[in-house]
This record gives sequence, structure tokens and C-alpha cells, in this order.
Amino acid sequence: MRPAVSGMLPIAMLLLCWAMASQRAIPQTTPPAAAQSPAHFEEADGYLIAEAEQYHDQQLDTKRRWARLPLEVASAGPDADLLPGASASAGRYLQVLPDTRRTHDDPLVAGENFSNQPGQIAVLHYRVRVRNPGRYYIWVRAFSTGSEDNGIHVGLDGDWPESGRRMQWCEGKRRWRWESKQRTQANHCGEAGRIYLDIATPGQHTVMFSMREDGFRFDQWIMTRNASFSPPADGPSR
Repeated sequence: MRPAVSGMLPIAMLLLCWAMASQRAIPQTTPPAAAQSPAHFEEADGYLIAEAEQYHDQQLDTKRRWARLPLEVASAGPDADLLPGASASAGRYLQVLPDTRRTHDDPLVAGENFSNQPGQIAVLHYRVRVRNPGRYYIWVRAFSTGSEDNGIHVGLDGDWPESGRRMQWCEGKRRWRWESKQRTQANHCGEAGRIYLDIATPGQHTVMFSMREDGFRFDQWIMTRNASFSPPADGPSR
């Protein structure tokens, strides 16, 4: 019996080595502590900044889902684009996947890869604690490659006001860029000063973002009471 057992050992060892190598090759899909959301983000002196990947909850994500990249590469699938990772804040960002509408020639499927109605698909929730209520202008740092991955919506406490709809990017393709512009009928590239949330009371609130176009890449967001505020055009902020 000794020869038979000895002949099986190399095969067993090969299978064990293959299994171990396969486990090492799969990227980590559970985000480390640094990517976890805090209990809430604190506003101070009319200013708050948050990392996109540190959301509290994600809902309505059966058709499209925000994936943390590059952490969730294995579960994100072949549509994930890792190129922006090196220049993203903390090396991580979110992308709405799958990305099936990459060019204007690709089919537009309302309610699936496009939603002009906010709060319908891939909704992110962020808990914030506000000390100074009032009007807060919203800025988002995004990475756009064309005209079909450059839109998102923002809302507050389950409401999606007109002032939070259709955030738009036209400039700065293939690099991270801060913007706070709203796409309008008169200007499809967006008008400044029209993206804001009115927070009437101090205390805890929920800021929400939802998909407008799949493939959208999302790194950071800011809310500020300063109507003249302007972050660096494409650098991360703190």
C-alpha cells in the first residue's frame, strides 16, 4: 500500500498549493476599518467633508450597485476601472457597476443604466451631525471619462429637492475633479450655485446620493455654507 499512498502525495500537495494561491489571488472584498463609516460625520463652522466609500448604508442596489474600488475588485467584475485608484483620496473610491452605457451609442435603459429621477437606483446614505443649520452647497469629487458617466443626484432625509438633482461634470475628463453644478435645460454642462440642501434644524440628518448614470466614479463630497467656496479643481481635500 505504501507505493499507492506515495504516488498520491504529489497530487494532494499540488491541489493544496493551488487552493492557497487562489485564495491569495482574490482581492479582499470586505473593506478594512479605514473604509468603514463612522457613526456620523460632524459639521463644524459650516463645513463638512466625507469620503465617499464611508457610507452608512446602500439601498435599491439590485440593478446597479456602488462598489468600493480597488477593494471589491473580485465582486465588482470586469466593468471595474482601477485607473483612478492611485489618485483617489486614500486610494479608494466608489463606482456604480455594472457599467453598460459607456458611450452615447450604447443603449440607454431608463430605470437601469440611467435614472433622471433621484432616489430610484443605488442610493447611498451618510449620517451627518449639523450644529449650524442653513443652506449647504454640495461639492463632489468625481472621475468622468465621457458624457455617459458624469451625473449624480443628492438628497436629504428621504427627500430629493430640485436643488439636488442632476449634478453634472463636463470639464476635466479622465482625472478627478470637484464640481457643484446642476444640469439645466439651458446649460447641459451645468450651472454653478444651484446644487444645495437646506437643513432647517440642528442635529443628526442623512445625506443621500443616488445614481443618475452608471459607471459614475465618486471619491469625496463636501457640504459648506460658503456660497463662494471653491476646493482645488482636481486635488483631494481634507
